Amino acid sequence: MNRRELGNLLSNLSKVKMIVVGDFFLDYYLYLERKLSEISIETDLEAFQVVKTLKYPGAAGTVVSNLRSLNVNVITVGLVGDDGNGLDLRRCLTENHVDCSGMIEVPDYDTPTYMKPMMCEIDGTIHELNRMDIKRRKPTTADLEDALINNLRRLLPDADGMLIVDQVREHNCGNITDRVRLVLKELAKKYPEKVISADSRDFLSLYDGVMIKSNIREVVKAVSMEVNAGEDELSLAERCGHQLNKKTGKPVVVTLGRNGLYLIENQEDQGLYIPSIPVTGPIDIVGAGDSVNASIGAALCSGASLKNAGILGNLVASIVIQQIGTTGTATPEQVLAQFDAHPEVAYLER
Repeated sequence: MNRRELGNLLSNLSKVKMIVVGDFFLDYYLYLERKLSEISIETDLEAFQVVKTLKYPGAAGTVVSNLRSLNVNVITVGLVGDDGNGLDLRRCLTENHVDCSGMIEVPDYDTPTYMKPMMCEIDGTIHELNRMDIKRRKPTTADLEDALINNLRRLLPDADGMLIVDQVREHNCGNITDRVRLVLKELAKKYPEKVISADSRDFLSLYDGVMIKSNIREVVKAVSMEVNAGEDELSLAERCGHQLNKKTGKPVVVTLGRNGLYLIENQEDQGLYIPSIPVTGPIDIVGAGDSVNASIGAALCSGASLKNAGILGNLVASIVIQQIGTTGTATPEQVLAQFDAHPEVAYLER
C-alpha cells in the first residue's frame, strides 16, 4: 500500500458507521503516591493515597475509542448500570460523540469496571498493582437478552458493519450469550454485505457465519488442534486459521503479537503474513488487539481489501503500544506519520 492509498483509506473512514456490541467496562485508573502513604491506625497496614484518577471506556469501549480516534461513526449496544460507574462510562462515550442509543440502562446493575491502581514509587517508577474487577457473574436474564437483540435488529440495517466484543469469561453472564450469538449468526446471514466480526477470549468456537479476529492462542483453543513439536507460529496460524475459516465461512485475522498478523480470506488460498511495524523503546501491549480489531473492521467497511486493512491494523497497533500506562489510540495524522517514519518496511510502498 502506498501513501496515497493509505490517505484515501483514512479519509473514507469518516463515512463508515459501525455498531460495537458486547461487554462495556469502565477502566478506572487510580494513581497512588508511595511517598504520601500513611499507616492506618485501625489496621496497621499501609494506606495508599490517591492523587489522580482517570476513567476511560474499557473492553468494548476500548474498541469504540479506537474507532472514534480514526473518525469512524459508532453506535454502541450493551448493558450499563444506573450507578456512578455507569454514569462515568456513558459520559466518556457521549463526550467522544458516540451514539449510545443502543445502550440499555439497568437498575441495580453494577457496571462492569476494571479498577487499576497505579503506584508511583519514590524513585519515580510507575507500576500497576493487582487489578480489582467488578463484573457480573450471574447469567444474563431473558428480558435483557430480548432488549439487546431488539436493539441489534433495529440498528444494524442502517450500519455498515458490526464488531462483537465478547469479553466476559463466565459463560452466558455477559452481554454476548449463546442466544445472542445465534441472533448474530442470523443477522450475518440476512445482511451478507455487512462486515460482522467477532473477538472472543473464550468462546470463539461458538461463533459461525461471522469474521473472526483473535490471537494465536485463542485460535488454537477454538479449533482444539494439537501443536506439532517444533511447529513455527506461522505454520500454526495457517493450519488453525484455515480450520476456523472452514467452520465460519468468513475471513480470519490472527494476531501474532510482536510478529504482526496472519490473514486467511478463504479456503482456496494460502494465508497472508504481514510482519509488524518495528518500534523501539518501552511498549505497553494493553489494547493492541482492540486497536487491530477496530482498524481492520472499519477499513473493510470502507471497501479496503483484507491486505490493506491488515496493513492499517499493523500501523495503528504500532502507535498504540508506544503509549505507556494508558489504553492508546491512533489518529489518521499519527498513522500517516508512522507510515513516513518506516521506509524500511517493504509493504509500505514509496
